Formats: sequence, C-alpha cells, structure tokens
Amino acid sequence: MPLAMNGWEGANSRRPASQETCHRQQAQARPLTLCRTMGAERNIMHIEPGVVDGAKIVLSYATAAGAFGLAAKMVADTVKAGSSLPEVAVRSAVTTALVFSFFEVLPHYPVGVSEVHLILGSTLFLVFGAGPAAIGLALGLLVQGLFLAPFDLPQYGMNVTTLLVPLFAMSKLAGRIVRAETAYKDVSYWQALSLSTSFQAGIVGWVAFWALYGHGFSAANLSSIASFGAAYMSVLLVEPLVDLAILALAKSWHRLKASSLVQPRLYAAAR
Repeated sequence: MPLAMNGWEGANSRRPASQETCHRQQAQARPLTLCRTMGAERNIMHIEPGVVDGAKIVLSYATAAGAFGLAAKMVADTVKAGSSLPEVAVRSAVTTALVFSFFEVLPHYPVGVSEVHLILGSTLFLVFGAGPAAIGLALGLLVQGLFLAPFDLPQYGMNVTTLLVPLFAMSKLAGRIVRAETAYKDVSYWQALSLSTSFQAGIVGWVAFWALYGHGFSAANLSSIASFGAAYMSVLLVEPLVDLAILALAKSWHRLKASSLVQPRLYAAAR
C-alpha cells in the first residue's frame, strides 16, 4: 500500500529494533527499518516518518485537501445516482470497517520502498459506490492511525492522497468501460481487470512520486521503486477474481437488491 521507506534487510527479516535505534536511523535520514514502538511490532503499510519531512511535508496538506474535494465529488455523484445521504452514511460505516480490517488482517509483505497489500478498492467501488468507498478508505486509514499507529498520523495527507486520487480516476474509467445499461454485478473479467489495474497503477504512481519527492533520483531509490511497482502488479492476479467472486455472490443473494447496504448500480442500470 502507500509507501514505507525501509531497508530490504530490515523489512524482510522482520528483525525488531529498539525505539531509540529507530529514531536514530530516522534522524540520520537512512532507510527506515522495521521498528518496535512501545513493545509492539510496527506494520509497514504506510508512508513512514522520514520519507518526506521538514518543509516538504506541506505539499501533502495541499494534495490531501484536493483528495478530500474529490471524495466530496464522489459522494455527490453517489447521491445523484440514486442513493440517499443516510444510505451513503450506512455504506460508509461498512466500508470503514472493511478497510480497517483489510489493513490489519489481510496478508501484506514488504518489497522495495513499500509493502504490497490487498486494498480491494475496485471491490469497494463496485459494491458500495465511489462515495462510500472514498469515505471508507479515508476513515479506515485515520482510525488505524489514531488507535494503532499514531506515528503514521503526520503522513496521513500523503497516504490519503495515494488512495483517493486513484479511486476517483477509477470511478471515471468505470463510466467509460461499463455500459450504462450494465449492472455492476454483470461486469466481465476484463472490465474488472481494467478497473483494478487503474486503481493499482494509481497507487504505484503516487508511491513513486512521494519516494522521489522525499529521496530523489538515486540509483538505490529508483531500484526500490521499480521493485515495488513490479511486485505490486501481482495484486492484479488476485483482485479482479475477488471482484468477480463477490459479484457472483451478489447475483445469488437477491435480498441485497432491495438493501441499502449496497449501491443501486450493483443490480440495476445507471440512472
């Protein structure tokens, strides 16, 4: 997912480091290793302290503001498509819980500058709609930071940008590749693959941007970015299949058709 500048040896071996050692490494602007904070192993899922710091971090505030604006647009579009605000609120609560679970429970492994992680953004979009998916990604990330990873909070602007901008791009792509008369439960494998590819490529692009913005174009940094990007594309082997499996369940579970827990487009043509 969003990036963590870690050394290959520190991340892959999962060797614990003392909090003092971790802070010293960060202060020296060396690649971050996996650290234990207050006795608990840190999960490297997000942009870590030291990747972008000082005055540079101000840019993340601007990009986050833009990302929140896109989220508001996605909520407005979801309402325009036939969902009421209470329905959006209910679905947003569900997506927030799901996103938090994805970050904490699903397998993830470090490669290069970050960690490969199943976020299932296209699944959230197809089932719940762009607005609830955006709120779920933003709040799930925030809840994790507030309660389990307070050290990630200064990087929240970068992380939320890395998730929401690709989601918005994917929602626009969906309008082009899925015909208006096609319910989302009937999307093809290639359509699901296209949506997932756009979301994952957007995440990789933003991770690369933050890594280059923070650490420049050194050979080591470029190599780590390339390794992460190549490995992250492996998610494309899994996510479209997850999409289709969940959509197949939706087809057989007809009671969901009248439920406010899913978006109307899951079962009906666009309005």
